[in-house]
Amino acid sequence: MSNVLIIGASKGIGLETVKCVLKARHKVRALARSGIPVSDPGLEKIAGDARDDSIVRPVLAGIDAVIQTLGVDFSPEIIFRGTRLFSVATRILVTAMEATGVRRLICVTGLGAGNSRNKGGLAYDMALDLFLGRIYLDKDAQEWIIRKSTLDWVIARPAVLVNGLRTGTYQVLVDPQEWRSGFISRADVADFLVKQINDDTFLGQTPVLIS
Repeated sequence: MSNVLIIGASKGIGLETVKCVLKARHKVRALARSGIPVSDPGLEKIAGDARDDSIVRPVLAGIDAVIQTLGVDFSPEIIFRGTRLFSVATRILVTAMEATGVRRLICVTGLGAGNSRNKGGLAYDMALDLFLGRIYLDKDAQEWIIRKSTLDWVIARPAVLVNGLRTGTYQVLVDPQEWRSGFISRADVADFLVKQINDDTFLGQTPVLIS
């Protein structure tokens, strides 16, 4: 049993990860700005902003691994103006983890971040550049901060996210020559994230996830 901190836990991949970690019999401390619609004796809920060091540093106490699943609402303002949520929150988190001795960071970005840019195929790459280009600039910065850290890290890059059940039959593509777009359920992404809590197979790697 591990003590796991999930950041960005109120919906999407974060919420699915909370459920999956609890099923794996780990203890969960979940940080989110809005309510987390799950109740369990093994779940501790913390309300707060991941960009606030005065909140992030204390919630790391007693934690064995951190899963960061930050996301933004794709409003017109975010699409056209971009965001700094990912880079600001990640710099605060990495600094706090290094200072407190928490070693393992499992982070979600997406296909198209970092050196996976233009690896999704023509349609995927055009759509990402058109609608999410400014958002992914901040994901690039987020990945750079993690890569430059002293932490034991895994960066998961799911392709097109869909709702659906956990199948456990998804593909984990490590070789850049194999990177491509595809669909994957948020529940399957959560399954991969939870498996990294005690598995060193993908440390220091940036696998693309598709079904």
